Amino acid sequence: MKLFKRKTREEALGRKGVSELVRLLGKDKVLTEIEDRLCYSYDGTKQKALPDIVIRPKTTSDVSATLKVADKQRIPVYSRGAGTGLSGGAVPLHGGIIFDLKGMNKIVNICPEDFTATVEPGVVTKHLQDEVTRHGLFYPPDPSSAAFSTIGGNVAECAGGITGLKYGVTRDYILAMEIVLPDGSVINTGRKTLRSVTGYDLTRLFVGSEGTLGIFTKITVKLIPKPERVDTLAAFFGERDDAIDAADLVVENTIVPRTLEFMDHMTISAVRGFGGITLDDNVKALLLIDIDGTGENIKHDLSIVERVCKEKNALKVKVAETEKERNAIWSVRRSISPALYNIANHKINEDVCVPRSKIKELLQKVDKINEKQEVYVASFGHIGDGNIHVNIMYTDEPGQGEIAERVVQSVMEEVVTLGGTISGEHGIGNKKSQFMELEISPQELSIMKKFKDFFDPKGIMNPGKLFPST
Repeated sequence: MKLFKRKTREEALGRKGVSELVRLLGKDKVLTEIEDRLCYSYDGTKQKALPDIVIRPKTTSDVSATLKVADKQRIPVYSRGAGTGLSGGAVPLHGGIIFDLKGMNKIVNICPEDFTATVEPGVVTKHLQDEVTRHGLFYPPDPSSAAFSTIGGNVAECAGGITGLKYGVTRDYILAMEIVLPDGSVINTGRKTLRSVTGYDLTRLFVGSEGTLGIFTKITVKLIPKPERVDTLAAFFGERDDAIDAADLVVENTIVPRTLEFMDHMTISAVRGFGGITLDDNVKALLLIDIDGTGENIKHDLSIVERVCKEKNALKVKVAETEKERNAIWSVRRSISPALYNIANHKINEDVCVPRSKIKELLQKVDKINEKQEVYVASFGHIGDGNIHVNIMYTDEPGQGEIAERVVQSVMEEVVTLGGTISGEHGIGNKKSQFMELEISPQELSIMKKFKDFFDPKGIMNPGKLFPST
């Protein structure tokens, strides 16, 4: 793998390089002023690294022309959507060129008869969801950032979300892509059909590649019929283990909810007063459950879920009777990320995933790791498929940051021991690359690096990400 020595803008591009990009793309698509570049120096991790130049492409040709220049001069290249990533994937660690892909935001077409839509990478996820709804269709991947994250970023990180238990994650809905490779050449992977088993599945290889292999310029997604309706239930528990047992029993009763979300005591303490429902002091855990389908099957499934929660000692079960009540319940879940900063002003948000049967054991091990309570730990998330967000929060007091990092290391080690994965949906970026060797064997890592070297022999694509040595 290639290592980049940080260069100044002049060393990386030179005046001729900048002039060439302006000539190829037009002045309005090439930003070099410090004020502009600062806006592209960070993502959701709050890391900062200044790019040397920002490119705002409008077409595949713009991306291709820029990559040909970068390839020729061996300039690092980073792609960026809305900058909401939580693993550092869009941070330009070694300067160079950063692509702002938000301007490539067209929904190229929606084909209801084929159950497909083709979009550019800058399309906001919720915008696509809303548009296909007009055709009676549904795009299920639903990350918490759907209101502002982009499809390109979702594909790059293989984003998950609250509907993952029933409907899967982003990779399950990507049929075909137009991709610009590091040398500026353009390939098309997959087919715009609901089935295709011709040759190696290159589309799946690029999904989740975090901008290290190429840049997506068109994406064809699979759609499904929109469910007739969605109903919501909130179950309040006095004990964490009761909530976990209730979630298990829901699935054991052959109910597959649209969403099955969990919040622990620390999380509830943070959001108390933020959302639209009352959380009494004796509530130590919360399940939020959506059931979708037809009216009859929802009525049947909700009755079973309500019974199961009461069997597992729920203090109260609330079924939303109106859309307003449903939104009030979900406002609690949406408020978690900002509310956690009421507990401490620094947060490390991990998105570990373990087999469902190991969730209780994982949270017990997290308790053990932090038994001296040197930092704050809040756990919440997609309990239905084992994807738990373990948030380690700490203050500015001396030594707190180091303690938090040690807790993260221990949590990752326990997750892998339990047969889990260090990332269920946020990706690796540079924030988790040091943990890759906990989960991935040397032989597997070697194979991955060979793919990287094949597609990106000069190592210009998103250097410093995924692999510890880049």
